[in-house]
Amino acid sequence: MFTHKYQQENKWKKWGRKFVSFFLVGTLISFTMAACTGIKSNANSQKDVELTLVSFAVTKQAHAAIIPKFVEKWQKEHNQKVVFNQSYGGSGSQTRAVIDGLEADIVHLALAADTAKIEKAGLIDKGWEQEFPNESIVSKSVAALVTREGNPKGIKDWADLGKDGVSLITADPKTSGVARWNFLALWNAEFKKGGSDAKAEEALVKVFRNVPILTKDAREATDAFFKQGQGDVLINYENEVVLASQKGQKVSYVIPDVNVSIDNPIAVVDKNAAKHGTKEVAEAFVQFLYTPEAQIEFAKLGFRPVEQSVAQEKQFVDLYPKVKELATVKDFGGWDEINKKFFADGAAFDKIQSKIKR
Repeated sequence: MFTHKYQQENKWKKWGRKFVSFFLVGTLISFTMAACTGIKSNANSQKDVELTLVSFAVTKQAHAAIIPKFVEKWQKEHNQKVVFNQSYGGSGSQTRAVIDGLEADIVHLALAADTAKIEKAGLIDKGWEQEFPNESIVSKSVAALVTREGNPKGIKDWADLGKDGVSLITADPKTSGVARWNFLALWNAEFKKGGSDAKAEEALVKVFRNVPILTKDAREATDAFFKQGQGDVLINYENEVVLASQKGQKVSYVIPDVNVSIDNPIAVVDKNAAKHGTKEVAEAFVQFLYTPEAQIEFAKLGFRPVEQSVAQEKQFVDLYPKVKELATVKDFGGWDEINKKFFADGAAFDKIQSKIKR
């Protein structure tokens, strides 16, 4: 009886020890699996994300200053590194590249008409203008007339560009968004002075007769004027002039009182962002561009800020004088009407070029 009882107790003790062992092993396995799962989840949250930004040439310096600030902010808030692929060039050329397969997540272009072309290609959702503040205009400028030191040709206004003996440097409206703005600024001034399309066209024939070569984009126009010494006067963005001054160049320039508001839109390329899984971070970057922190960087590098708190800072009020008569795209009837009237094949720009003997 005693022996049997002892054997039974010993049997239960051995079973108990096995149960504890199995329990401990099971717990260890569960803990290990949980730990592995946690490590995997944490690794995923730290995985780099790549964004491709496609923009027009003259924004390069501004984005170079802004992008590191966003990368730092996103890393701090999301424990994730954002790597930017960047492409800069003429707005028209960049637009065609995106439509032809350059998989941009974000496009920052010189004019809304170019963004609309990408929309029509099915890459950007309709209504993109309402996705972000200020109708998705994130940077802006006006047209400037840059002259040689001392302004030896006496350039004061648009009308002076058509005078005999004046050599003008500007980009080609067929490839450059900046050049389209230049053309609109010229047309607007001459139309208001002459009172008709015929008078404006006549005046612009004289102006473009003084253009020895139309460059591909604004950057090439700037290089031709400053680095190669071509021309007596350059039409360019005010921001390019400010940037050149900051780099130590002595720049003489005039901001005409009759001018045009050069508005540059930004948009997420929805189809590509969905494909890349980058929509959240792409939208966050675009929103960041509207913050005072980013707008200050735009303003430092020559762009008139769209954020009013920044625009009202004394350093920028002094830097960017008010323009008396500032036309907008809406004054011309919108980009569809503008392109049809001025830049389509056989439209005003082509007619002007056909009248010029080179």
